Amino acid sequence: MRDIKHLKSNSEKLANSIKEKNLFRSQRKAVNAGANGTLEYTIKEGVNKAKIADSMLIKNKK
Repeated sequence: MRDIKHLKSNSEKLANSIKEKNLFRSQRKAVNAGANGTLEYTIKEGVNKAKIADSMLIKNKK
């Protein structure tokens, strides 16, 4: 009897976690590219000073 209770509670817990994960995935909103000045940010310090941080510059940093 005790084993069945643990198995049931564990399966319910797993089902709830899967349901929550699916809800989080479906409720996610897309991010606005360039919002809050992030698209053409000018670098202020370092080797690339006064350059615009576009996709070419960011790819070289990786």
